[in-house]
Amino acid sequence: MITKDRSYRNFEIRTGEEGASIVEGYAVIFDAPETMYEFDGIKYMEEIRTGAFNNTEMKDVVLNFNHQGKPVARTKNNTLELAIDQVGLRVRADLSGTEEGRRLYEEVKGGYLDKMSFAFSVNSEEYDKNTRTRSITEVKRLWDCAIVDFPAYESTSVVARSYFEAEAEKELMEIRERDMAVAQFENLLQRRRKNANK
Repeated sequence: MITKDRSYRNFEIRTGEEGASIVEGYAVIFDAPETMYEFDGIKYMEEIRTGAFNNTEMKDVVLNFNHQGKPVARTKNNTLELAIDQVGLRVRADLSGTEEGRRLYEEVKGGYLDKMSFAFSVNSEEYDKNTRTRSITEVKRLWDCAIVDFPAYESTSVVARSYFEAEAEKELMEIRERDMAVAQFENLLQRRRKNANK
């Protein structure tokens, strides 16, 4: 189930070795900024830093369809494997254990589904105002992975959008305050010039 207290990101999947119902892909590529939000032609980026998953709780992560329904793979029974390497967080799932899983595998194999999403919560982050980049430095928990039919599914990015909308609003307020301060300063100068000319 998609909830507002979790962040969701999409990634590509492909079928694994021939003859097995395996899907795999990288849920995260480390240090690779992606555009998460655009406002008035300004892009807001996000990256997940190398090391962000070093202390992440991942002991019972499930794989399902669209972040809902019964699991088709899970780490607890070793049908879902999560591995951190120098590239990122790699996901590998054996979908042969359930009817729904086998059906999903056939849809991936047939090219009908080619995206996955993962849900996580953030423990620590940094924001660079100059590059407008949010850097996630520590992921608290990885909740689930999901094969998804619409990766741009509006509610999956609601947390990211609200984060960057808040940053854009802060920037806009800073600009307005700066413009007001400049206008007040210019008014003060004009008054002083008028008084000096009297």
